[in-house]
Amino acid sequence: MDVDAYMAERIPRIDAEIEARLAVHVGLPESLRGAMRHLVFPGGKRLRPLFSLAAAESVGGRAETAMPLAVAVELVHTYSLIHDDLPCMDDDDMRRGRPTVHVAYDEATAVLAGDALLTEAFAVLADPAAVAGADARIFAIGRLAEAAGASGLVGGQIDDLHFESGGGPSAKTDFERLASIHARKTAALFEAAIVGGAALAGANEAERESLGAFGRDVGIAFQIADDLLDADREEAASILRIQGIEDARLGAEGLLETALERIDGFCERAEPLRELARFAVRRRR
Repeated sequence: MDVDAYMAERIPRIDAEIEARLAVHVGLPESLRGAMRHLVFPGGKRLRPLFSLAAAESVGGRAETAMPLAVAVELVHTYSLIHDDLPCMDDDDMRRGRPTVHVAYDEATAVLAGDALLTEAFAVLADPAAVAGADARIFAIGRLAEAAGASGLVGGQIDDLHFESGGGPSAKTDFERLASIHARKTAALFEAAIVGGAALAGANEAERESLGAFGRDVGIAFQIADDLLDADREEAASILRIQGIEDARLGAEGLLETALERIDGFCERAEPLRELARFAVRRRR
């Protein structure tokens, strides 16, 4: 399968759905509208929403069935980037090749734009016009909420801040603490995207369990790959603080292989999912 062609065909569809969703709101303050769109367009590689669509296909469903989740996951991801960049968090000035939202606007507007995107994500999934049934949508909402909340992104960010400052009492080793941060800040959203996408397409319990484990492994391997790509930067919560480059690369490859084994029994329709996993972990930028 040509993963580049797969991405080139689906990313414009994802972008169009995000655009349509954001355009629904009229009468917003222009500063809020601009801040909400600032990092959404232009976006990144849209990997998380692509995984949602591919997961739906992997269980025999149509990609369009998972499109509400694809949109929702990207909105949650963008919200997390806006908040991560704030002066009280990582205090970054650039993101996706442009000034961060708090730099382009102001800190208060950035906070509120992130809040608006997070809230909108759940409105997308709750929309009764979605193709999938209510039970599947409720399941997807629950998994996304867990990934975005205290046991996922938010809790992971707290531990990330403690890890960077060297504070926060813990009986865990640095490796265990970092693995926990990566599992919650990165892998949890990948898992929610994949399991939720499959659920919207009618996945059974066994398929959801396999895909959940697949998503966790891919998500952590993806974060290790990110750390390797940023090896020249001084990142506190980086695997390279406690592992050499070659060991980290081998670790990511090991996780990828384990992830692929978890869905070995899936049919040929899971090939886009497999290729996206390989791309996510082995990408060069």
